[in-house]
Amino acid sequence: MLLILIILFFNSPEPANISYNAFLEEVRSGHIEEVHIHGSRVEARDVRGHKYIFYKPNNPDFIPFLRRYLVKIYLEGEPRGIPFWGWILLGGVLVGVLFLIFNRRPVSFPSQFFSFVRSRARLIRPEEVKVSFQDVAGVEEAKEELREVVEFLKDPHKFTRLGGRMPKGILLVGPPGTGKTLLARAIAGEAGVPFFSISGSDFVEVFVGVGAARVRDLFVQAKKYCPCIIFIDEIDAVGRHRMAAAGGGHEEREQTLNQLLVEMDGFESQDGIVVIAATNRPDILDPALLRPGRFDRRVEVPPPDLRGREAILRVHARRIPLAPDVDLAVVAKSTPGFTGADLANLLNEAALLAARQGKDRVDMEDIERAKDKILLGRERKGIIITEEEKQLAAYHEAGHALIAYLLPGVDPIYKVSIIPRSRTLGVLQQLPIDERHVYPRDYLIKKIMILLGGRVAEEYVFGQASTGAGDDLEKAVEIARKMVCEWGMSDNLGPLVFPSGDYLGHIARGCFDMRGYSEETARKIDKEVENIVRKCYEKDRELLGKHIKYLHILAETLLEEETLDGETLKKLLSDLEPLKNGVFPG
Repeated sequence: MLLILIILFFNSPEPANISYNAFLEEVRSGHIEEVHIHGSRVEARDVRGHKYIFYKPNNPDFIPFLRRYLVKIYLEGEPRGIPFWGWILLGGVLVGVLFLIFNRRPVSFPSQFFSFVRSRARLIRPEEVKVSFQDVAGVEEAKEELREVVEFLKDPHKFTRLGGRMPKGILLVGPPGTGKTLLARAIAGEAGVPFFSISGSDFVEVFVGVGAARVRDLFVQAKKYCPCIIFIDEIDAVGRHRMAAAGGGHEEREQTLNQLLVEMDGFESQDGIVVIAATNRPDILDPALLRPGRFDRRVEVPPPDLRGREAILRVHARRIPLAPDVDLAVVAKSTPGFTGADLANLLNEAALLAARQGKDRVDMEDIERAKDKILLGRERKGIIITEEEKQLAAYHEAGHALIAYLLPGVDPIYKVSIIPRSRTLGVLQQLPIDERHVYPRDYLIKKIMILLGGRVAEEYVFGQASTGAGDDLEKAVEIARKMVCEWGMSDNLGPLVFPSGDYLGHIARGCFDMRGYSEETARKIDKEVENIVRKCYEKDRELLGKHIKYLHILAETLLEEETLDGETLKKLLSDLEPLKNGVFPG
């Protein structure tokens, strides 16, 4: 502030330039009040305080002209500036400011300038962590395995007295939304130790060497708080497989990975720091990162099963008032494949829908509408559908429903609807009876037949297909190709596996040959996939041809009601006997 005052005091604003003729006009009009003449340089000030500058010609009548109009004249007026003592004062102020800065913070100037090499990890102290294992549900096996780490952090001597050592690293592996980050925070909350949180992408910069410096700084900070936890989210951003020289790897990322390997298990590694990392791509991580001494344990965090989903729903339902008709067991049963994040989002959407309608509690209808919105998209109430399109959608969904009703051993029908949504004009929902972990060939064949039922019904009734079956055909072909290539369910090709090629995984490992079989085998695979889909298609035509009456009944009812639940559908088809096993294409 003192520096600014000195400059403002000694340096007046620079006057505006004005031509000689314009200045004479200003004098004649009586606007000029005074002038300062220094050689040929003239500074003038008008009655409004504005300043002008110009260079006068060698004219002897200039001064008499000014006196004629009563202008004050100051000869040889020097322009003001900062005097010598002002520069001394300015230098003293700068020296004092620098002394205060570096005296209060004893850090060298280069480290101040390159402060971006410091770690961006956020330190969360034990009293700030509000999450415990009670807030984590649906991953009981992972929690049991991680409780041992908590005991290590609480009482290391209990294990080291017998020669054991604390694990250096724990790798949490699972799909997105399964609760890996929540588990890491729960470990810190249970153990009561400091928690450093950082993302893998925070290490890598455009400048080579910055990532490695940040890794070093992170572990230097962590050693001050031993025992503690370092959590690296999305470690695949920095821990990808190092490629061979021919591949031309990312030098900055590889230096960062090398530094992380040294810090976790090198000459200067210290006990008391547990590194927890999370990823959903363990297949592309470098082998050196996964060996014992680096990440000693690999904890799988899979999507929750039926009981896990119910437990997760109960955890998230603590803060949401639920109506008496809400049965979380039914909700868990109707949400197979949902992760913990999906279930939290489901209850949140239901609460928003209920609040929008002015309700005091969230009921089962709100949860069902929220689930339909998440799975199928929002209802398109403003869309205009012609009668032909509505009739086509009704027969399409009726074809799905009739095939699903006729085939034994499939998931029961939960709901069939022709209400337009963001991604579809209709939907068939099936509710699994039990949690499935393996799928027999017979079940997959029936799944393909149900997917093709809508397309077959369109062709059977209207004589031509439409674009509405595009998604069904894509899913049917995908299942058939996995049956042939991944699960060895082809009679002609035998129990063999033909990897389709994981592009990202192969590139990360420096391998560019993504297919391990010949062109002739590829043609056989395509032919076998075609045979499976075609046989299912022909069987659907046979079944719908025999029961065309019930197809019309379902379609006409859907046109009237728009939505049918499973019980209503059973009543409509009460006199139709489902098929027996052993009648499906081989």
